Amino acid sequence: MRARGLGVRYRRDRALRDCSFEVAPGGVTALVGANGAGKSTLLKVAAGLLRPTEGTLEVGGEVGFVAQEKPLYREFTVADMLEFGKRANPRWDDRYAQELVDRVNLPRSRKTGRLSGGQRAYVALVLALARRPDVLLLDEPLAEMDPVTREDAVRSIMVTVAETGAAVLLSSHVVADLAGVCDRLLVLDRGEVRLDDPVDELVDGHRLVVAPRDTDLGAHEVVQSRTGERQLTALVRLRGPLDLPDDQVSTPNLDELVVAYLRRNRAVTA
Repeated sequence: MRARGLGVRYRRDRALRDCSFEVAPGGVTALVGANGAGKSTLLKVAAGLLRPTEGTLEVGGEVGFVAQEKPLYREFTVADMLEFGKRANPRWDDRYAQELVDRVNLPRSRKTGRLSGGQRAYVALVLALARRPDVLLLDEPLAEMDPVTREDAVRSIMVTVAETGAAVLLSSHVVADLAGVCDRLLVLDRGEVRLDDPVDELVDGHRLVVAPRDTDLGAHEVVQSRTGERQLTALVRLRGPLDLPDDQVSTPNLDELVVAYLRRNRAVTA
């Protein structure tokens, strides 16, 4: 999947602006941003539900999409939904679908309208995974799941990527859910791409600095900083060796990286 100069306009408002990125097969790209950043709009364009007003977005092959609303036929049972998936999708893997349902002990005879929010989200994910898509688009798929179901869902996504080489674009505003799942991070803010890099490179290329107020950070890019009466706290993007004592430097996690970049861009805008 490849976007070049992608834009979406709603009357006077722009939901997306000049977005360019690529989601490679065989990996999971995390789409992260605050509420209203344009994540759902981008996924709907990729799923063919919205037309871009500017630029292009190319999606190759079969697409599986789980929308944020997790739409299911509420009068259908879980078994009915699986049968529907089987009849509607030529590439349907029924053995895999049944295995995923068994993994979390979902009652096949229960109507989806009587399932919990997390259970409905899981059924929607099963329907997308069992299609064996080439591109998998997931809009907040884990938000309502309990910790055990979330772990099973994440494992199923990773297995699908390993077995089929699918390209996955997974949206979330809870970065902690993505730890150990994604290999690339795409940060969207106010409709624009702010960061698009492999996770390992991002983590290895940044440091958190907590040091005396007058510390010289040299040529390193300061992503975000705050200065107290005696102390400097900063996230820096490395431009070479960081010549500071070990007790003043640590490696940031994904959440700290995302928050710093979003706060920086909002400060620049203000």
